[in-house]
Amino acid sequence: MSGAAHIPEEFLDGYVALLSEVCATGRRLKRDELEVRRELGERAADAGFGLRELVGAHLTAARTAWPSLPGDPDSLLAVMHQVVDAVAEGYERAQRQAVRQEEATRREFIDDLLHGRSDLGRLAERAERFGLRLSHTHAVAVAHGPAAYDEGHHVARRVERALIARFHDRGILLTTKDGRMLCVAPGDQPEVLAYFAKQCYAAMDGGQVAIGRVQPGPGGVVQSYEEAVSVLDLGERLELSEPVLYAADLLVYPVLTRDRQAMADLVQATLGPLTAARGGAEPLLETLTAYFDSGCVAAEAARRLSLSVRAFTYRLERIHQLTGASPTDPAHRYMLQTAVIGARLLGWPGTPLGTG
Repeated sequence: MSGAAHIPEEFLDGYVALLSEVCATGRRLKRDELEVRRELGERAADAGFGLRELVGAHLTAARTAWPSLPGDPDSLLAVMHQVVDAVAEGYERAQRQAVRQEEATRREFIDDLLHGRSDLGRLAERAERFGLRLSHTHAVAVAHGPAAYDEGHHVARRVERALIARFHDRGILLTTKDGRMLCVAPGDQPEVLAYFAKQCYAAMDGGQVAIGRVQPGPGGVVQSYEEAVSVLDLGERLELSEPVLYAADLLVYPVLTRDRQAMADLVQATLGPLTAARGGAEPLLETLTAYFDSGCVAAEAARRLSLSVRAFTYRLERIHQLTGASPTDPAHRYMLQTAVIGARLLGWPGTPLGTG
């Protein structure tokens, strides 16, 4: 049996009679007649029938009716072309509407998932439609690049194709949020997020990816997502250059800023005197940052700042003179390093302390 035989007669309603009347007069189809065909094509799409089968049914009906139709073959072919074109247009219209509805449903789910706005039990039920089992553990990776990305962006599509080709259907959700790409993966599959990070870095020609910790239960996704977003923000403020940042490796920083006022007081008391230096606090703060980032090796820190070792050592002595704390003294080092980290987190001295 051909595919055309599966199309119910209701989707060809009045078609043969229309062929007969138009072939007899040689006229073209009217606007309302074309709209009827579009609506029938739309209804067939909504009912789940294929476009190929729908077109085949129209061709079969015309071939069957041909011997009894008036007029010449050209008139028949012309009206068949108009009908099939209208049916296909209606069918595609229904498909576009279905895609828009599916996209809206998916976006609503993703927004609820990442903001924790929905009832968790209901959210878990909806998640199964998108391949997630929220009763299990999950982790989220968030990628930030030089452009703002949505799901139609060619970079996002490239990353999606790469992950699907590598992992197929393994409970992975790829999407975008606030111009960033993100991937939700089962907690026992760290290789998925590592591969996502690699593909994002390559596709974005740079950028940075943060990976949140594995979290359990329906609320675990939003926790891991918020953690990853916070780590990206942290990486920007601390000017971390690593392409991939792991929340598990940076847990000390949120602890340091949990009491913002206490950290601001530490920065002001410890590093505030640096503002009295010629050129302000910034050059000496950069000196401390380079010194601590290089493992307190003056020669390496001097190289990073393109200074001679002698000039760098002079800066360290100047810091000691202004603050009373020596970076080379282990007894002072922890306080100074904590204050430097706090200054970078709070944006000081560019941002005055206590302004939020």
